[in-house]
Amino acid sequence: MFELRLTCPEDRVEPITDALDALDALSVSVEDADADTDAERALFGEPGMPPPAQSWARSRVVALFATQVAAEEAARLLALQDFFEGCDVVAIAAVPEQDWVRLTQSQFEPVPVTSSFWIVPTWHEVPAAAETVIRLDPGLAFGTGTHPTTRMCLRWIAGHPPKNQRVLDYGCGSGILAIGAALHGAAEVDAVDIDEAAVGATRDNAAANGVALNAIGLPDAAKGAYNTVLANILATPLKVLAPLLCAHVAPGGALVLAGVLERQTAELQQAYADYLALEVADTEDGWVLLVARRPA
Repeated sequence: MFELRLTCPEDRVEPITDALDALDALSVSVEDADADTDAERALFGEPGMPPPAQSWARSRVVALFATQVAAEEAARLLALQDFFEGCDVVAIAAVPEQDWVRLTQSQFEPVPVTSSFWIVPTWHEVPAAAETVIRLDPGLAFGTGTHPTTRMCLRWIAGHPPKNQRVLDYGCGSGILAIGAALHGAAEVDAVDIDEAAVGATRDNAAANGVALNAIGLPDAAKGAYNTVLANILATPLKVLAPLLCAHVAPGGALVLAGVLERQTAELQQAYADYLALEVADTEDGWVLLVARRPA
């Protein structure tokens, strides 16, 4: 395979990447051409929101082609276009052969939730300290245990085992929280998601971990009251879902919310104040875990 590397001003990135797609590039990526210099500029937006800009003032565009001929022809055709003004071809270079599967797998190591509760990809040995294990590989749905919000939810589950309880995982993604609840003794677990890919992933991951749960797509959703309601989404949908989620919490039950930044704590507490009193139960890397108990 061969790489075509370009530099482009910010206003030319979109037409250049669209053209590369039309020229059958296998992949196209955009990076900061000033990365690792004093001119480097981060493009971070709020979680769940678009970044403040789609590219950098000086962007590096890298396109992958199957052959050197295809990369050279793409460079020649781009240079003829009006929108190529201000852009430069930096290089066309062969991409060294790599074991991409092994390279990808090397980025995902076993993740400790507690000293005895671990998330372990299937290609890794189970650590000796692990007594409870979720076997989970990266997939189509969110939730591999590497994000602080997921780890905080799983820590809460491990510290408050839902033995013989009815549990709801709302917005289940990969099903990791539902599986964690089942491994900690839940009698019945409903895992709900609007994304059919997530529902399918949850079913597959549950089977791989030898646990029984109900993976449900909306609009069927959840039914009745639960001893534990888990929702690891984002602050805005959590505010909208306040009446629905609280209605599913049984007397004496717990509501556990994640996907909330520390600075969003007060607005979430206010959104839920008419239903349940949320308190901060855990924090990690600027994120919080909010928990409420319904009086018995």
